[in-house]
Amino acid sequence: MTNATSHQTTKLQAGADFPIFEVPKIGGGTVKIGGDTDGWTLLIVYRGKHCGRCKNYLNKLEQTYSNWEKAGFAVKCISADPLEKVEDDIAKFGWTFDIGYDLQEPQMRAMGLYVSDPLSSQETDRRFAEPGIFCLRPDGTAQIIAISNGPAARPDLDELLDGMIFTIENDRPVRGEV
Repeated sequence: MTNATSHQTTKLQAGADFPIFEVPKIGGGTVKIGGDTDGWTLLIVYRGKHCGRCKNYLNKLEQTYSNWEKAGFAVKCISADPLEKVEDDIAKFGWTFDIGYDLQEPQMRAMGLYVSDPLSSQETDRRFAEPGIFCLRPDGTAQIIAISNGPAARPDLDELLDGMIFTIENDRPVRGEV
């Protein structure tokens, strides 16, 4: 059994205000996370260029992106990768949703994400966040929190969208607050 370190992550509570921060955005400007918005937000935190499963997930997102927009969601993806790695992936895969980069460890921890060290310098050269998918209400509170400590466990995007449309249309409350 290993000892806890000083780098503990605090679990983000359902219905809580999502942390507010900004990261640089591909193409200029920033991706703003949290706080009041004009609509719902789908936020996907992905591991980075080194993760083949992340690329598959973001490719699936690209296929469903217009459905998320039609449902009233701003779609935002972020990772700890530097600009060059994200630009390489966008050039290769043609993703059209907003992507932020250079996510910092304190931001990862504020979202309640698991943080990993690279297994080798071939994987990446920095700590990175394990997957997190969040649906945020227009008031900046967390409706859905789905975090994983590895790349193989993430919500199906079609199922998630279907559930969120039901939630919005039926004014369902945040669950899991007890």
